[in-house]
Amino acid sequence: MVPLLYEDNDFLIVEKAAGLLSVPGRGPEKQDCLIRRVQRTFPRALIVHRLDQPTSGVIALALNRNSHRYLSGLFERRMVIKEYEALVWGQPPMDEGEIDLPIRADIMRRPIQVVDSLNGKRSITGWKVMEYLDGYTRVKLFPHTGRTHQLRLHMMTLGCPILGDQLYSSQEQAKKHDRLMLHASYLSFTAHEERQDRVGVFSPVPF
Repeated sequence: MVPLLYEDNDFLIVEKAAGLLSVPGRGPEKQDCLIRRVQRTFPRALIVHRLDQPTSGVIALALNRNSHRYLSGLFERRMVIKEYEALVWGQPPMDEGEIDLPIRADIMRRPIQVVDSLNGKRSITGWKVMEYLDGYTRVKLFPHTGRTHQLRLHMMTLGCPILGDQLYSSQEQAKKHDRLMLHASYLSFTAHEERQDRVGVFSPVPF
């Protein structure tokens, strides 16, 4: 059973484990995923957004078509607050800042994403140092857009790839941990427009 953090008549917020797909992939070995596990208990659950397979943390699901349409619209209009925590290699150049670099898929090396000022989609990540450690740093990340691998690629461009990242770090950095040290720690949105009920859920960081 996927840990349930919030439930009402329209929405669920659950916690995805690192290494678990959000939705089914191609091939029989990639059919086990978060949405199918949730649907064993909540058959009508619908995916609204995703986390990368190696990323853990909070993810919201809709329980009917109307709530799916509503929450999808909130994500599209950037009205959902998302916070992540990560352990990154080295130290950022400042205590906090913002990365504004356009991203697109590298069609020859999928699923790799690259920075492309001409053809990429605008991608913005805020970051803030939480703790300086021995050779690495704990940071809080605030994605203002939701591009594929945005946080991972942006931290690499800052010179501080996320520890355990198999795609955007050196072999030495990737081997530091047996998982990607990135966790979706907080999610908040207005769950019911007519009542303006604000839902906010924290997930403890497992590293």
